[in-house]
Amino acid sequence: MENFSWLNGFKEIGARVSADMGELFKGTGAGRALGKGAGGDTTLVLDKRAEDAIISVLDIIHASGQNFTFVSEEMGEKVFGRDNLLVLADPVDGSNNAKYGLPIYSTSLALASGRKLSDVTLGYIINLATGDEFWAVKGQGAFKNGMRIKTSDHLELGVVNFEASIPKKHMAGAMGLLTAAKKIRCIGSTALDLAYLSCGATDAVVVPFPSRSFDYAAGWLILHEAGGIMTDTEGNPLDDSPLGLERTKAFIAAGNRPLLEKALSAYNGGVL
Repeated sequence: MENFSWLNGFKEIGARVSADMGELFKGTGAGRALGKGAGGDTTLVLDKRAEDAIISVLDIIHASGQNFTFVSEEMGEKVFGRDNLLVLADPVDGSNNAKYGLPIYSTSLALASGRKLSDVTLGYIINLATGDEFWAVKGQGAFKNGMRIKTSDHLELGVVNFEASIPKKHMAGAMGLLTAAKKIRCIGSTALDLAYLSCGATDAVVVPFPSRSFDYAAGWLILHEAGGIMTDTEGNPLDDSPLGLERTKAFIAAGNRPLLEKALSAYNGGVL
């Protein structure tokens, strides 16, 4: 299909997942555990339902002539014809929020031409609770609901988001940065952390434990296109990070270079 648009395909996936989640939560058992997913975390009914919705759209896209490999937190890899294109998905980023009724959870999708983070050419994140859509096409800027967005021009660490899936284990390493911030937030969705950083709602994000690429690939591109920067916790670029199911590196992201330098200094015990 000469006129096929992956962005439109991702938007259709977002609409399908949103509709299916709405129907699911009208019933019961959305938070019931089904076992371990390919990424190693517990798969809930809502995760499986969201993944099924994604695959239903990918089936249509493949039938239209597009070939790609699908990589998902729940099922692992599924080949839709021979091609180097990769579609990465976290069907529900923030599953526990959804399970307990906290309206902060998302679907995160990325398209890549290869197996490295620098190969990502399209990122899409939808806040399933609000319907807000964030996306970026490589070299074409970042958008929220069709309006161009950019990161904060603040020079102080005002609001810093962090994630700590095992607080006792993960918070200690980030404490230097967290105590340097004026305000901190832990919202429970890495994709949305990066989306809101991209539109200037926060100043920095720290995830002080190795994450998987489908958690941050879309957000990485959106942030980059909005003017932000994301590195590992020592300040090294993540461009060569592999795209797949394995955990890669802890990371720090910020709205601009001065904020990143301050965040890295605070994280690593330096003086602000």
